[in-house]
Amino acid sequence: MDQISPPARGRLLYLMRILESAGDEPLTSAQIEGLTGWSSNTIRKDISCLGGDAMGSAHGHGMGSCNGYAPAALASAIRKALELDRRRKFCVVGLGRLGSAYLNFRNFELGEFDLAAGFDTNVNRVEILNSPAPLYPAYKMAEVITRFGIEMALLCVPAEAAQTVAEKLVTAGIRGILNFAPVALKVPPAIAVRNVFVADELRSLAINMQSSI
Repeated sequence: MDQISPPARGRLLYLMRILESAGDEPLTSAQIEGLTGWSSNTIRKDISCLGGDAMGSAHGHGMGSCNGYAPAALASAIRKALELDRRRKFCVVGLGRLGSAYLNFRNFELGEFDLAAGFDTNVNRVEILNSPAPLYPAYKMAEVITRFGIEMALLCVPAEAAQTVAEKLVTAGIRGILNFAPVALKVPPAIAVRNVFVADELRSLAINMQSSI
């Protein structure tokens, strides 16, 4: 995956999602351009990063063939190239309104992720919430994360607690954090962090709206 640039990874991930619901009919690069807004040249260049072996089943007649790409095979090739072809366990930390909503987020059932646990400092909340996964008080994070081999965490705690909780997650063995708290986490470079700040997303949307006028 190192040979694929971060921007290309993002485009391929989005393309994989489109392909998974595209049906069985082959898609040409021109059709993909219409669905994504990317140029055909960019699409072909990104797909070429998957390698010849991976692409053999997805495109049996060459990159320029009018027959197009087989959606299921191309999605599978992307999944393998991005190392998403194995299931990973994740947990939700902080079971307030946002965190508790993710406990029952049905899209997780469709992908390659297993919700293994939820954690909260409020023991009463842990006891009363309905969840498809077991819930634990926060002081058991290290034990549970280690026991179940949990690799990723959705961090849904208040901003003032985010850094402390992130450090505990890293110590427990978490390798990736999806951070919903509006703070910049300070973690070792080896830990992957994605920040989801709704305010910034709204600002970006507003900027794009203005640029399209």
